Amino acid sequence: MIKKKVRNILVPLDGSKNSIRGLDTAIYIACKCHAIIIGINVMPVSIYAAIQPADFMPVYSTLQSYDIIKQFKKNAKSFLESAKLKAAKQGILFKIKMMQGQPGQDVIRVAHDKKNKIDLIVIGSRGRGSAKELFFGSTSNYVIHRANVPVIVVK
Repeated sequence: MIKKKVRNILVPLDGSKNSIRGLDTAIYIACKCHAIIIGINVMPVSIYAAIQPADFMPVYSTLQSYDIIKQFKKNAKSFLESAKLKAAKQGILFKIKMMQGQPGQDVIRVAHDKKNKIDLIVIGSRGRGSAKELFFGSTSNYVIHRANVPVIVVK
């Protein structure tokens, strides 16, 4: 028996099929519980580090790097907006959070932040991360083991 009502659901989204399945599950739960969904996208710092030019590279490379970062942000905003629309069609309020950092750590930081009042995390089992683990993606594995709220992993 569930003793605590689910009011705020955190859903990490990276545009992968599994993260979209996680969103679908979160929408279903939110409909049943009249909850709010908070969609979060964390662009890994490793992406920024990989495309930042070295000090000796020309200014042109810096501009190219800036364009790549802008494109990553644009893509993330695009699929977060489409997730918001998908939730809205079901009558669910969807809030967007975008940040740069370490995906697993930042998902946990947002989930544990008292002002967000997260009751549940719904996460895809594998995202777009480069490190693949045997059964779970590295981010979902990190979240499962460190969250102080219930976590649903969607395959």
